[in-house]
Amino acid sequence: MSQVVHLFTCSNCDAQFQKWVGRCLECGQWGTVAESLARAAGSSDTLAAEPFDARKLLSLNAENTNTHVAMGRRKTHLADFDRLLGGGIVAGSLTLLGGEPGIGKSTLVLQLLHGITSHAESSGTVLYASGEETIEQITARAKRLECASSTLQFLPTTQIDEILSALNHLHPALVVVDSIQTMRTADTPGEVGSVTQIKALTGKLLEAAKKTGVPIFLIGHVTKDGSVAGPKTLEHLVDTVLYLEGDSAHDLRIIRATKNRFGSTNETSIFQMTEKGLISVENPSALFLTDRPRGTPGSVITCIIEGTHPLLVEVQALVNRTVFGYPQRRASGFELNRLQVLIAVLVTRAGVPLENYDVHLNIVGGISVNDSAADAAVALAIASAFFDTAVPDQLAVLGEVGLGGELRSVRAMEKRIVEISRMGFTSAVIPRLQKKMASSIQLLESATIKDALARARLLGKSMTR
Repeated sequence: MSQVVHLFTCSNCDAQFQKWVGRCLECGQWGTVAESLARAAGSSDTLAAEPFDARKLLSLNAENTNTHVAMGRRKTHLADFDRLLGGGIVAGSLTLLGGEPGIGKSTLVLQLLHGITSHAESSGTVLYASGEETIEQITARAKRLECASSTLQFLPTTQIDEILSALNHLHPALVVVDSIQTMRTADTPGEVGSVTQIKALTGKLLEAAKKTGVPIFLIGHVTKDGSVAGPKTLEHLVDTVLYLEGDSAHDLRIIRATKNRFGSTNETSIFQMTEKGLISVENPSALFLTDRPRGTPGSVITCIIEGTHPLLVEVQALVNRTVFGYPQRRASGFELNRLQVLIAVLVTRAGVPLENYDVHLNIVGGISVNDSAADAAVALAIASAFFDTAVPDQLAVLGEVGLGGELRSVRAMEKRIVEISRMGFTSAVIPRLQKKMASSIQLLESATIKDALARARLLGKSMTR
């Protein structure tokens, strides 16, 4: 006989408990915990399966796939976006587009819908379902973006069943749900936007996409903790996860693919937000170096890799004597913990006395840098600001810094050096090369961060300010 276990489940976050509590210990909501269906554990008859129909087994080389699988990919005619997806939108796929509110998600999907319907090879309609905006708001945005079209059908609703009915009636080329947090289904208990509701909604949309072959885009807002629609609620359910990143103070937008069942996750696309929507940036390095000051202490150029593309960015540092008992460390666009490590390496391995100084770091352009190749540039920018001495204008710096003060090699070194040369720089401080590399610029190989300081003409300066 199977042993019956009674569980109590929160309707807001789906957390489970062995006994009833008035307040959910996970999400903090009151009155959301109720007894769920009994579950069998340790059942002795779990292996007693019903007779299996062998006709359900399919051979991979047999011609027994659904018709929509052979449809291939549908182009959006945004070249960088198609490349990011691996060549276009796959029929029957479910894609999650996440980003902070106001970053441009709705603008992007309107451009995608317009790109699909405005070309001769595309046929049929596209469906835009929104629980956040009215037809007047969508129409105004579409006119501003020059994306208005009679084949774009708008459905103002928060009911997922209405969207599924419209999908079956229209069989559109693409469906956009904006946003998943505003939708609900009567079949599942829970508040709008709760984990229980979102899982149920996504499950229904996934089933509809696979059965009909209609690709569906879900828009999800990023929460305060940086997750989409809760703590990674949707990422394991969908086929593709895209994140639209950027700074509201800047017009640059980066789209990253963190999951892609139909292509590479080692891709990013860089766009610029304009009055006419998002446009591809042909030369992002030049965009980041615009208005770069010359001969300014604390400014260093490095080359990072975004997806498969090399990108030159400016690292700025400011060092001043602390007025508090404990020096402050602040970073924008760079991991604060990594900054603390690099400061410790400068103090211990290079002898730069930063113990009583505040250090402020900024990556120009609103971009977030996660590439370890920026370590050396950050360290030299801090040293340059401390010594109040500018590094040469035509010098770029790259390399990972170890705890021993050593300068370590990074991937795609040749690609980075080519980009540095293309942007007009004449020299680069780099880690020691295992194999000699032909280059049109001077390569200043350095074994340690102390060597790199010397190459940048920062060593030998007065250690007091």
